[in-house]
Amino acid sequence: MPSERSTLGGVTRPPVLTPRQQLRAGRLPRRLVQLYAGLALYGFSMAMVLRADLGLDPWDVLHQGLAEQLGWSFGTVVIAVGALVLLLWVPLRQWPGLGTVSNVVVIGVAVDAGLAVLPPVESLWLRSGLLVGGVVLNGFAGATYLASAFGAGPRDGLMTGLVARTGRSVRLVRTCLEITVLGVGLLLGGTVGVGTVLYAVAIGPLVQLFLPLVAVRPRTPDREAVTA
Repeated sequence: MPSERSTLGGVTRPPVLTPRQQLRAGRLPRRLVQLYAGLALYGFSMAMVLRADLGLDPWDVLHQGLAEQLGWSFGTVVIAVGALVLLLWVPLRQWPGLGTVSNVVVIGVAVDAGLAVLPPVESLWLRSGLLVGGVVLNGFAGATYLASAFGAGPRDGLMTGLVARTGRSVRLVRTCLEITVLGVGLLLGGTVGVGTVLYAVAIGPLVQLFLPLVAVRPRTPDREAVTA
């Protein structure tokens, strides 16, 4: 039976649509603006948390560790890792949407742009403000691009694909993935701290809080809807 909404990590998601449905679901100009604005803000929020230097979310710990080891910019690593994760969708039979592919590129470009305009700060108060502001903005930006209904990001898609293929719970698969990337990132020199904990605790409730404010109701024909 078709499901119009999915729940992932405690957050009720917008409708799950095929790539074809995404382009035929109506309100396309509004949704495109929302998609790219959300992705750009998401990348900028990552730059804020990076400048705070008080700990990153698990995937960004990995990105930072790889950036330090490879000598690449943070955004370049985000793009490279996103592309590699997207390749893992193939054996999992996941279908990327416009938002999935855009996620790989736009966030990486935006985080490097954010790092270029945000100078490093020394004051603990300023760093704390950047951390809290970055996490809140991240929640708003995530809700904004998710509500555009152009598909999950590559990392979320990897998780849902593994859930579908293994039959394990979302919580178990997500926990295993994030512990793995966190551990590898830490070994590579990524930063773990209070920001890591704050992100883990706050991001789900923040996205859930902001989703109704940015919700778009695209058409979801029952005959084409994807079962979540």
